[in-house]
Amino acid sequence: MSARILVVDDVAANRQLLRAKLEARYFDVCEAKDGHEALKRLETYSPDIILLDVMMPGMDGYETCRRIKADPVTSFVPVVMITALSDRSERLKGLMAGAEDFLTKPVNDLALFTRIDALMRYNSVATELRERQASGERVGFVSDISSEELDKPASIILVDANPYSNDRLKRILTKGHHKVENPMSGQGDPSPENVDAIIISSVKQPFDPLKLCAKFRMTPDYRSISVLMIANETDEHTAYEALNLGASDIIFSPIDSQELLARVSTQLRRKRYIDILRRRVDRGLELAVVDPLTGLYNRRFLDQQMEKTQRQSVRDGATFAVVMIDIDHFKKVNDTYGHEAGDRVLHQFGDWLKNSVRPLDTVCRLGGEEFTILMPNTSRDSAFKVADRIRNEIENQSFCIGEDKAPIGITISAGVSSSNADERLPDEIIAEADAALYSAKLKGRNRVITKAA
Repeated sequence: MSARILVVDDVAANRQLLRAKLEARYFDVCEAKDGHEALKRLETYSPDIILLDVMMPGMDGYETCRRIKADPVTSFVPVVMITALSDRSERLKGLMAGAEDFLTKPVNDLALFTRIDALMRYNSVATELRERQASGERVGFVSDISSEELDKPASIILVDANPYSNDRLKRILTKGHHKVENPMSGQGDPSPENVDAIIISSVKQPFDPLKLCAKFRMTPDYRSISVLMIANETDEHTAYEALNLGASDIIFSPIDSQELLARVSTQLRRKRYIDILRRRVDRGLELAVVDPLTGLYNRRFLDQQMEKTQRQSVRDGATFAVVMIDIDHFKKVNDTYGHEAGDRVLHQFGDWLKNSVRPLDTVCRLGGEEFTILMPNTSRDSAFKVADRIRNEIENQSFCIGEDKAPIGITISAGVSSSNADERLPDEIIAEADAALYSAKLKGRNRVITKAA
């Protein structure tokens, strides 16, 4: 998987070395000699990952990282800080500034590309979700998501069979206001419901931590849950294998409590960011086929269902029916009582109509006061009986138009058509029902017609 990578380092030789390594793996590379130039580059270059040196004149890596994460346009871009310092306090300082991880100079190729691959898996999901957001609005950035949503305490599954380290990790996480559930010894599976993260210790365990990590990543219910692996500092094999298997992050033992909480916080923010993007995409897809006033499906959805139902009808030799419905003299409702009252009537009518047909029937609002019912496995005569029952019941219903206002009554006209298991186009079947509806209006309304006069 290729990526665009911004390399920020004040030493030209370091930049050139990283460029050579990255371009050998077919990454697109852009360079910046300091923090100020990096921020300027970000105005025109959109990297997937930023490799950021810590010690730079003028603006160091920590301040540069803070500014990158404070900008809603770049806040989601993963930052890996590169430093000659291996002190834990320096790592914590970088994590608090928003960095995803650290690499120590001289940069180990295996560590570099394993980290890049792990971050690209996250980035590819986030990028796809941002691009798929409905309506074209720029609503996918972290700035549009409250800090409370991203930073709220988490529910964490801790997998550690060592009683001493298990208890210590639980104390640290609990002090960080997280809820630690179902401590495990590597046996059985935790329930994924309401779980934000899983922490697996690989230090002196009676189970295979890598096998468990792989199992979580292969199981659909757990794929969206952050998995963090605890490994000994000297056990690079386990650390890099865990990342290759899909672990979200590595925490090296001995554990520093602040670093643990900082890494957990980073992973939780990333997971919640993805979750919120997914919900927004799902909501956008829903809005594309749902009428916002009534909550019924719209014409776009009807067209899709008509094509599907027509294919099934031809294949199975079954008949389906279409009922077109129009509220009689609805303009008078709006003119007499106002559009707000009219909207109330439409909403109530939509609810009533949906509850008056079978679950397999599709009820849509085409616009204005026009509605449609698509009825699979239904003859024209059966559809007529249903439509006439609805017409009769509506005539005897009262509709609320507002507080302190008397309810009003309405009537409907309807036209019915059916497929007869033929290969007519869906639009032709709808047009026939529409013509029958028009005929019902010409004949005085408050009636159902099955065929245009």
